[in-house]
Amino acid sequence: MRQLRVFDAVARHSGFSRAAAELHLAQPTVSMQVKQLAAAVGLPLFEQIGKKIYLTDAGRALQATGAEMFDAWARLEMQMADLKGLKQGRLRVAAVTTAKYVVPRLLGPFCQMHPGVDVQMEVGNRSAIIERLERNEDDLTIMGMPPRGMDIVSHPFAENPLVVVAPRGHVLAGRRRVPLTKLEGLPFLMREQGSGTRLAADRFLKDRGIRLTIKMELGSNEAIKQAVAGGLGLSFLSLHALGPDAAPRSLVALNIEGLPIRRHWYIVHPAGKRLSVVAQAFYGYLKQEGGNIRVPVLTGFSATGGTVQRA
Repeated sequence: MRQLRVFDAVARHSGFSRAAAELHLAQPTVSMQVKQLAAAVGLPLFEQIGKKIYLTDAGRALQATGAEMFDAWARLEMQMADLKGLKQGRLRVAAVTTAKYVVPRLLGPFCQMHPGVDVQMEVGNRSAIIERLERNEDDLTIMGMPPRGMDIVSHPFAENPLVVVAPRGHVLAGRRRVPLTKLEGLPFLMREQGSGTRLAADRFLKDRGIRLTIKMELGSNEAIKQAVAGGLGLSFLSLHALGPDAAPRSLVALNIEGLPIRRHWYIVHPAGKRLSVVAQAFYGYLKQEGGNIRVPVLTGFSATGGTVQRA
C-alpha cells in the first residue's frame, strides 16, 4: 500500500519531485519505491519523453486498481469506526456553483454531529461536476438538474426556485403579476450554456414561446449579480443565490406571472455505487434536513439589509 500511494502521487503529479514534496519524502526514496513496485509488477510503469514522464498501459491499469484499493480500505476504516459507534472518515462532496449557497449550511451541523468526519468539497460548473460524476470521483454530488442518459441514482431533497432579478430601480420593480411577454426585448444576462440555471430557464421560456434578448453570458452567479446591480440587464437566478449574505442590496426579484420556476436540489451518485458509512449518513441527513432550508417561494422580493423582504 505504501508503494502504491507513492506511485499514485508520482502519477498524479507527472513527476518525482512534486510527489516527494507532497509525501514529505526524499526524491531518491520515491524513485526507489516506484522502481520496486515496477519490479513486482514485472512491467515499466512510466516512460520518459524528453523531460516529462508518462504512464504506460501497465501504469494506467495499476493506477485504476490502486484507486479501487484506496477506496476499499477507506470504506473498511469507516465500517470499523461505525462498529465502534463512531462516524469517522472522509466525505467527498461535489456541488455545482449555485449549490455553494446551500451545501455549507447543511455540512456545518452534520460535521458538528460527527466531528470525526473530514469533508472534501469540490465546487465547479455543471460540465465539470458531471465529468467528476462520470469518473466516480466523489461520494455524493449535489446539483439542480441531474444529467439525462447517465446510469445514476438521484433524489430531491430541497427546493431550488428560479426568479428573474433586476436592479432595484427597474421600471418593473414593485409591479404585481407582470406578464411574461414583458420580458421580450429587455436585455438579459445569462449563465453559460450547459449550466443548470440556464437549462431550466431556456426550457421554461421555450415551452411558453418567449424569446429573450441575451446581451451577455457570464460564468458565475456573483458576476451576474454585480452586472445586474450595475444596470446591464435582467437575469434568472436561484433564490438561494439571494440568500442572507449573498445578495447585493440593489437587487429585486420581479413578480412575473408563472414564476418562480419550481426546481429542486438533488443528491446524485452513480447507480450501483457502494456508499461508505459516512456517505450513507450524509445522504440520510440531507433527505431529513433538506426540507428545513427555507427560501422565499413568492416573487416580488428584494434583498435588503441582509434579509429577503417584500419589494
